[in-house]
Amino acid sequence: MNKRGYPFLENNRSSALTAYGWNDAWDSAWRDNPHCGNAAYEPARVVAQYSKQYKIMTAGGEKIAAVSGKYAFEAGGRSDFPAVGDFVAAQPLEGEQRAVIHSLLPRLSAMTRKEAGNVVDEQVIAANIDTMFITNALNQDFNIRRIERYLIAVWESGARPVVLLTKADLCDDAEEKVSAVQDIAPGVPVHAVSAHKNQGKEALAPYLRPGRTVAVAGMSGVGKSTLLNWLAEDDLQQVHGIRESDSRGRHTTTHRELFFLPSGAIMIDTPGMRELQLWDAADGWETTFSDIAELAANCRFHDCSHESEAGCAVKEALESGALDARRYGNYKKTERELAHLARKEQAHLRKNEKRAGKQSGAKAGRNARDGKRVRLLELE
Repeated sequence: MNKRGYPFLENNRSSALTAYGWNDAWDSAWRDNPHCGNAAYEPARVVAQYSKQYKIMTAGGEKIAAVSGKYAFEAGGRSDFPAVGDFVAAQPLEGEQRAVIHSLLPRLSAMTRKEAGNVVDEQVIAANIDTMFITNALNQDFNIRRIERYLIAVWESGARPVVLLTKADLCDDAEEKVSAVQDIAPGVPVHAVSAHKNQGKEALAPYLRPGRTVAVAGMSGVGKSTLLNWLAEDDLQQVHGIRESDSRGRHTTTHRELFFLPSGAIMIDTPGMRELQLWDAADGWETTFSDIAELAANCRFHDCSHESEAGCAVKEALESGALDARRYGNYKKTERELAHLARKEQAHLRKNEKRAGKQSGAKAGRNARDGKRVRLLELE
């Protein structure tokens, strides 16, 4: 295995891409791709993403790629462009270590978020993930409400969430914190691990089988790059320290990249996020807070707002302590956030449709004027 963690590849699609998750299902998807019948095109997987370029794995090894002009023109938004983990139809350029990406194979899963700032657009963090490790450090930055937020996004993605509580060697009550996370994430595996003490690695083995893709997400400073190096048994990513005052870290990973682990699994390391802004995650929200939905089903009124109605099962659970008030507060907060985002997205779509209508009208006007000029010339 070379320094970047990629296996040595033979020059054929099967041996090259099988190691990177290619299987019979992807073979079927490839046969449905319009570029399948063209000998100049071949499937590849995106293994790293930079500003406007990608590193892809093809049958002939790594190549630097960019999307075609037609691809860029037809893309409706940022999420239509390739992301790390995507399988694409690529055209290697003869005699060069470059390729052109012409299309995207349908994603089986995708971890997304709202793009930072005021831009109303979806950003894909990683695609075609089997398992998402939600990481949170067992130090001053431990935050149950943040874990709930990540759970919403992961359940929405189609991947399987697993919570990793890192830096367990810095915590005297790791078991209590594991129990606290299990309470808000029923059915989700929760593991306390320590790369520094080499603790907990054996519990992660079931997720790291050959050909399986695991992505790691979390805030800066939780130890994502340390986790990758530990599982890879190699220094694949540079590691920075954290501020002692608040246990916050600096961005170690500056781009998304896919690495091959000794177990045969594939791991996607992502840059730390200061904030995870949710995107179109109603299903993930309902799954994450399914316990509250079950309580609400027992309310006397089907349209209960859980504020002042008689016979409200949610209010009763809050008053008895069966439902944690902070968890319910986060439930309501994310509900308002998703509703606000939906309104903004609808307004954005209406604005784009209006702009497209104006452009179409202007084009029709130009065509009419051009037609009139042609008829005048014919009369002369």
